[in-house]
Amino acid sequence: MVQRISRSSGRTLLSLYSRPIATRNPLVRHEPARRQYAAASITHAGAADAPVQYSPVTKPPSARPAETRKSQLIRTYTSLLRTTPLILFFQHSNLTAIEWAAVRRELKKAVSAIPPTIVGPDGMAIDISDSVQLQVLRTKMLDVALKIVEFYNPEAAAAMGTTARTTRGPIIHDLSEAAYQAIHKAEVTSESAYSQIEPLMVGPIAALVMPAVSPAHLAAALSILSPVPGSFPPPTRKKNPGYHEPICQNGLAKLTLVGGRIEGKVFDQSGVNWVGGIPGGMDGLRAQLVRVLQSTGLGITSTLEGGSKNLWLALEGRKEQLTDE
Repeated sequence: MVQRISRSSGRTLLSLYSRPIATRNPLVRHEPARRQYAAASITHAGAADAPVQYSPVTKPPSARPAETRKSQLIRTYTSLLRTTPLILFFQHSNLTAIEWAAVRRELKKAVSAIPPTIVGPDGMAIDISDSVQLQVLRTKMLDVALKIVEFYNPEAAAAMGTTARTTRGPIIHDLSEAAYQAIHKAEVTSESAYSQIEPLMVGPIAALVMPAVSPAHLAAALSILSPVPGSFPPPTRKKNPGYHEPICQNGLAKLTLVGGRIEGKVFDQSGVNWVGGIPGGMDGLRAQLVRVLQSTGLGITSTLEGGSKNLWLALEGRKEQLTDE
């Protein structure tokens, strides 16, 4: 059924069509929408100049663009340096993907053969072989991360009055302006760990990362990545034929151990070999420390007893002499 319109509506439509096109008014006005869009654009434009109190929780103000890959690498490397007690640095000569895969395969095989030597808080043994990794690092970003870990103290920056703050507290993360100023104003001394490791950060760098200091696992890794005849001999062809494949050997020939960072201290190649060659691992090192302490205690005890014993003998001899007289 066709719906009919009223007479008043018909007259309105007829008057609209009878007017010229240039004088017709639009049925829907877009001016409010334009004004609303303009207001929204002003709001977004003003957000760029807003104070730091209005920064989002997930993206605090920083001296570096937080979304760039370099910034994320700096955050990753600073976390790695703070939480990893053992890192070995290798210079590599642009290994291919196949060579990296072969080297990592043999490294995984060597460290997996070591029984768990780390004891957790609950007394259970922890297997760290799955967490031993060989990673390729960006040298310049690692250099910045080393400076931040060495020369930047977030607690000291939070106590300073010049540190930028928000309603949630001071801005003291690793990409903050405070960290940026701290590493640029830091005085690098010859005794600092950064000055000792900075000469090694040349060219392409790879890092062997271990979540705990385990001399047994370190020795197994060195026997693959940097073998030393007698101390860390490489596996034989009969025991591990994959190690002697041309692809793996070509990759290992492009790796050179330059040093390490163990418990915050910098070690050269000989120092790394010493840690890996500790007999008995950490248990052997503890036994050596106990023996040193025991021998020192026995020496002090015998020295103290010797003086009092000599005095007692002298007094007893004088007593007998007086008694005879």
